[in-house]
Amino acid sequence: MLKLRYTLSAFCVMSFAAFAPLSASADEVTLYDKLGGHDGVTEIISDMLDYSLANPRISHIFDNSNIPRLQNLLVEHICSLTDGGCVYTGQDMDKSHAGLGIENKHFNALVEDLQKAMDDNDIPFRTQNKLLAILAPMHGDITKYSDY
Repeated sequence: MLKLRYTLSAFCVMSFAAFAPLSASADEVTLYDKLGGHDGVTEIISDMLDYSLANPRISHIFDNSNIPRLQNLLVEHICSLTDGGCVYTGQDMDKSHAGLGIENKHFNALVEDLQKAMDDNDIPFRTQNKLLAILAPMHGDITKYSDY
């Protein structure tokens, strides 16, 4: 009986040691994961664009946009910014927003639409704030060419 107990204990220790690295990496959940990975980010961006295209404060900004392409680039950009392993292939914020006349009020309206989309997708407030903190520094490049 003692030998059986020793063998089981040894087995448990070896099993734990074998899976310990898996446990450690499981603790390293990225912001991308917290946003739901590819499917979650795609849904958030889709919902945000739906809100923005229906939002009279900013819908005109999207008049000449290729919405499917824009959606793909936004998903790719969020993925790259949140450690999802993607490489963003779009233009930088300065170039992509040049000539659109985006003012603070437009930027704020889009952020509100993004927050609604994240709420709709049950993204916790703290996770939302982490994403917004990453996006906030882009404000200057996005509103750079406004006429305010």
